[in-house]
Amino acid sequence: MADKKILTKKSLDFFEKYLNNAAPTGYEWEGQKLWMNYLKPYVDTFITDTYGTAVGVINPDAPYKVVIEGHSDEIAWYVNYITDNGLLYVIRNGGSDHQIAPSKWVNIHTKKGVVKGVFGWPAIHTRKSGKEEPPKLDNIFIDIGAKDKEEVLKMGVHVGCVITYPDEFHILNKDKFVCRAIDNRAGGFMVAEVARLLKENKKKLPFGLYITNSVQEEIGLRGAEMITHTIKPNVAIVTDVCHDTTTPMIDKKVQGHTEMGAGPVISYAPAVQNKLRERILETAEKKKIPFQRMAASRSTGTDTDAFAYSNGGVASALISLPLRYMHTTVETVHRDDVENVIRLIYETLLTIKSGETFSYFD
Repeated sequence: MADKKILTKKSLDFFEKYLNNAAPTGYEWEGQKLWMNYLKPYVDTFITDTYGTAVGVINPDAPYKVVIEGHSDEIAWYVNYITDNGLLYVIRNGGSDHQIAPSKWVNIHTKKGVVKGVFGWPAIHTRKSGKEEPPKLDNIFIDIGAKDKEEVLKMGVHVGCVITYPDEFHILNKDKFVCRAIDNRAGGFMVAEVARLLKENKKKLPFGLYITNSVQEEIGLRGAEMITHTIKPNVAIVTDVCHDTTTPMIDKKVQGHTEMGAGPVISYAPAVQNKLRERILETAEKKKIPFQRMAASRSTGTDTDAFAYSNGGVASALISLPLRYMHTTVETVHRDDVENVIRLIYETLLTIKSGETFSYFD
C-alpha cells in the first residue's frame, strides 16, 4: 500500500462536492448528509446528535471503542446590523478574517434561498494616501444591491442570517488542492477514506471504530465535546490542519517549521497521550510514511483537547495536515499529504488491540 495512490476519481469527486457545499458553524447538516451518503457503504450504522455531529460505526457491538475524527464546519459571518440605506454589517461566526473580506462575493443564506452580495470597499481614489484605514470588523460591510432596509428585509435578509463565501474547489499545478473550508472538511474526508480502505481491503478490526465528523469546532470544540460523551471512546485519533510555516511573514521561531508536501504532522502536547503518539510514530517509521513533528503549549486548539479530557481521560493523539493560508478562501494542501494522513491513520488502526489501555503503568 505504501507506493499505491489512495485517492480515486470517485473519492476526489466527493471531496470536491463536499468542499463546495456550504456548511458554516451551526448549519452543518447539508454537508453531513453528503458525508454520510458517501460513507454509508463502508460502515454498519450511524449515530447523529441534536446539533448535527455524524458518526459512522464499524462493529457497533464491540465494547472497546476507537474514534477517528475530523470536523465539518467552516468559518462564516452573521448579519449583525442593517443600515437605513440597505447595507449590512457583520459579526464573526468562527475565526473569519476581516482583512480578506473587501471585494469578496458572499452568499447570504435565507429562508427564500441564497442572496448574493459583495463586501464593498472605498475606491483607492477616495482614500487619503498615508492615512488609509485598514479593513476592520467595525468598518467592513456587505452590499446586496438594495436601496434601503425595507428592500433588504423583503429579499429575506435579516439579522442572524449566516453568510459564507462561494469560492469553489480548484487544483493548482496538478497536486495542490485549493478551496475554502479545507479546514477542516479535509479531516472528515480523510477519515471517511480510512473507512473505505478498511472495507475494500477486507480488514476486520477487533474493536468498534467510530468515524466521527464533529460540528462547531470553529467556535470552541463544541461538537466533539458533546459526542465524546455519547460514544465514550477508549482511544481517539483526531485529524485537523496546521500551518505551512514556509510562506512569507510567518516566524518559524514562534510557529515552528512545518511544510506542505513533507508529510503528516504529529503533535506533542499535554493533551496528546504519549504512548499513543509513539505508536503512531513507530507506525510511520515502519511503513515508511513521511512525517513531521510539532509542539503545542497549553492546548492543541483542536478537537483532540475535547476528547482527551472527557470521560475521565481518553488516550488521544493528533495527526495534522499542513495547510497554507488558513481561514482564507484559498486554503491549500498537497495531495501527497492528504494521502499520507489517510495512510497513517489506517496503518495505526491495524496495530491497535482490543483492550489496550496505553497506560504508563502497565
